[in-house]
Amino acid sequence: MPDDFETMWRDLAPVGRAAGGGYFRQPYAAAERELRAWFAEQCEARELVVEADGDGNLLGWWHPPGGSADRAVLTGSHLDSVLDGGAYDGPLGVVSSLAAVDLLRERGVAPARPLAVAAFAEEEGSRFGVACLGSRLAVGATTPEAARELRDRDGVALLDAMAAAGVEPGLGRASWLDRVGCAVELHVEQGRDLVHRERAVGLASVMWPHGRWRFDFAGEANHAGATRMEDRHDPMLTYAMTVLAANKQARLAGARATFGRVAVEPNGTNAVPSLVSAWLDARADTSASLEELVAGVARQAGERAERDGTRLEVTPESVSPEVAFDATLTARLAGLLGDAPAIPSLAGHDAGVLAAAGVPTAMLFVRNPTGVSHSPAEHAETVDCLQGVVALADALEELLR
Repeated sequence: MPDDFETMWRDLAPVGRAAGGGYFRQPYAAAERELRAWFAEQCEARELVVEADGDGNLLGWWHPPGGSADRAVLTGSHLDSVLDGGAYDGPLGVVSSLAAVDLLRERGVAPARPLAVAAFAEEEGSRFGVACLGSRLAVGATTPEAARELRDRDGVALLDAMAAAGVEPGLGRASWLDRVGCAVELHVEQGRDLVHRERAVGLASVMWPHGRWRFDFAGEANHAGATRMEDRHDPMLTYAMTVLAANKQARLAGARATFGRVAVEPNGTNAVPSLVSAWLDARADTSASLEELVAGVARQAGERAERDGTRLEVTPESVSPEVAFDATLTARLAGLLGDAPAIPSLAGHDAGVLAAAGVPTAMLFVRNPTGVSHSPAEHAETVDCLQGVVALADALEELLR
């Protein structure tokens, strides 16, 4: 007998959890490998046929009796987390998808087309720096050549990490994509829109364009005590001004700009740095606004670098365009779910990658009472999660006819 939603959630709760309460479920590391094994076991308990592609993604297939030539409905999400992340971002969608399969079977639903439950790899980009890497590889948005060059913070290559985790890396556009006709991803809301609307479940309308840029500020290492302030070429000063400039420009534009990761060389307490590398996460309501924001921040950083006697290089690492989720599919599900509200998503998702690749895609959100995400404080009430399972099952039943 497959586990129910609450049992599955209890089983996942301790995996990858640190003493402080946050989760460290990095791709192909021990905790995420345990979750991948758990996913395969749960699929097999439901007699779903497990398929692993060469990009690290796992899919559990429910095939109709007698087969079907129709393209499949895809659902699911991801199992990895950001560093010190929350429990719900990703796993809620996977657990809800498996629970929705159980509910459909309880209803006696006999699918007329296949259903695939996916667990996508490296959605957060927390280890190899490219968000939604598994789905981006599957649709061809990231090339195998680019993927082979990826390294984590310890210098481990992506292919080596995959092989160490028992994944047979192939890389490249996945064959299963041609068998998919539409997709629905359930995700915890990353904001408080549904709280204000007093609704437990909503739909996504659009996904803001967003991306990651590495800013490398090069200067001159020197002694912290012996070097006069006016004689320094300190890249930390250039970086500090850039953080403030990004904050101001984003506020003025109604956008988002965050420097959340920084690396310093030689990283000594009594040394002026020789290099500061920092990663900008930027988001805006249109691609033009995003380009303008990043260009403005880079321009101000470059001007400051000239004054500081430092050098700046800006490298885009992953950029995702604005995505409008399928309007017909979203409207169809909104009506089915009692006029569920459609709200914008300021976060990136595998569903957005599929939509950008031409797969008709919709997203369901489950209310987050605090709006906090990418943090140990991330939360959703069990009663809302169960409503999410019912809503997902209703959506899948409609699409599997």
